[in-house]
Amino acid sequence: MAALRPSAPVLRDFLKSLQGAKTKASDDSDGPPAKKAPIFYGSLEEKERERLSKGESGMLSKEAVKAAIEAGNINITTGEVFDLEDHISERQAEVLAEFERRKRARQINISTDDSEVKACLRALGEPITLFGEGPAERRERLRNILSVVGTDALKKTKKDDEKSKKSKEEYQQTWYHEGPNTLKTARLWIANYSLPRAMKRLEEARLLKDIPEATRTSQKQELHKSLRSLNNFCSQIGDDRPISYCNFSPNSKLLATACWSGLCKLWSIPDCNLVHTLRGHNTNVGAIVFHPKATISLDKKDVNLASCAADGSVKLWSLDSDEPVADIEGHTVRVARVAWHPSGRFLGTTCYDHSWRLWDLEAQEEILHQEGHSKGVYDVAFHTDGSLCGTGGLDAFGRVWDLRTGRCIMFLEGHLKEIYGINFSPNGYHIATGSGDNTCKVWDLRQRRCIYTIPSHQNLVTGVKFEPNHGNFLLTGAYDNTAKVWTHPGWSPLKTLAGHEGKVMGLDISQDGQLIATCSYDRTFKLWMAE
Repeated sequence: MAALRPSAPVLRDFLKSLQGAKTKASDDSDGPPAKKAPIFYGSLEEKERERLSKGESGMLSKEAVKAAIEAGNINITTGEVFDLEDHISERQAEVLAEFERRKRARQINISTDDSEVKACLRALGEPITLFGEGPAERRERLRNILSVVGTDALKKTKKDDEKSKKSKEEYQQTWYHEGPNTLKTARLWIANYSLPRAMKRLEEARLLKDIPEATRTSQKQELHKSLRSLNNFCSQIGDDRPISYCNFSPNSKLLATACWSGLCKLWSIPDCNLVHTLRGHNTNVGAIVFHPKATISLDKKDVNLASCAADGSVKLWSLDSDEPVADIEGHTVRVARVAWHPSGRFLGTTCYDHSWRLWDLEAQEEILHQEGHSKGVYDVAFHTDGSLCGTGGLDAFGRVWDLRTGRCIMFLEGHLKEIYGINFSPNGYHIATGSGDNTCKVWDLRQRRCIYTIPSHQNLVTGVKFEPNHGNFLLTGAYDNTAKVWTHPGWSPLKTLAGHEGKVMGLDISQDGQLIATCSYDRTFKLWMAE
């Protein structure tokens, strides 16, 4: 069988079809890869010069940078530029400064006395010692500090200390200014009044000393025995609000009470019946006190009482009227206490404007406006002779003033908190102060110092009072709801008067020494008497 051979035309058509298929396949496939930009190694400086010489823009032209930012290839957050050369120069400066400091430190002479080194460190305001630090390390630390601040810093601090000491001394000096003629007249009158009383008191002290020791001891034992038997004799609700103060009349037959309601009341003693209600104050009454001669030689129509209130009002009262006889004007802030001079001619008031005042009721004017406390003055008391005045302040200090000269003759420094009560002993040389630090301090005018501190109560002491005749005992009251009786002298506890349900705000002892009155935040006042 013969093989079949394709004819020439058929073969030609077949080759054409193969050629068309190859062309189609080449069209469908990807074209040749694009020519990549050449990668240059080394400096581009010559290439950039060629580009600039041809008139093309530089690599980092504004348009190129803008295009790069839009493409996200350049991220600019701030305009800060870190200059490496400046940074290096700063470091060099720091190193040079450190070398200079060390050079200065080597030239500074430091004392080998450790106490002097500590004193210098304290003067510079640095800690005088560090944990685990020895004298050598302390000297080195002082040397390093002085190399930084300079040795003149010590001289400067010494000068400042001297200036502050001088200013403190100047501040502590008492200064005086010219007073009115009425004050001079009053001082002379007080001197003439007090000197005979002082002579009489000293004569009585001499007579008491002549009594045999055994007799005096037995009398004291009898008194202590009766004081230990003190009991609540009468309890009376005095008002709808707390009772802030109580005071016996000189004849011991009336008791005046002051209340936060603004009312003052007079009660008969010992049956505690209401006699008068004195209406005039509109706010908390701080104190009400009897004139020294009231109920004894004064007429009922005369001024028998004085009271003060938190609004700065001071009022004078008679015994036959429920309304005040007169108002004493001049205070603008709270008046805490009022007290009569033993003569009855002058009235002392303490105020929260850091001062106390003396009023001449015969001349009907203020004769003394005395400053001296750095905070409000709370309590005032007069010496039994009438020559001295004691004030206790919220600055924790007390002062004793000579009314005949105007000088502060004694500074009572020692309490940690405010002084709320001050009282003179009838013996003429002891002063008692009660404070917010829960203690009562006894001061001696002769020695001009505190001779005893009584840890008297568990809360702030509101009042102190010596027995008015001979000062045989001391009474204290406090916010721990109790009043306590202490021996004088000796300062040992005799009796605790417990019974109030609220803090004791005021207390008093009758002129005959038989009765004790206490008033409280629980709206009651109580009378205590020995069995």
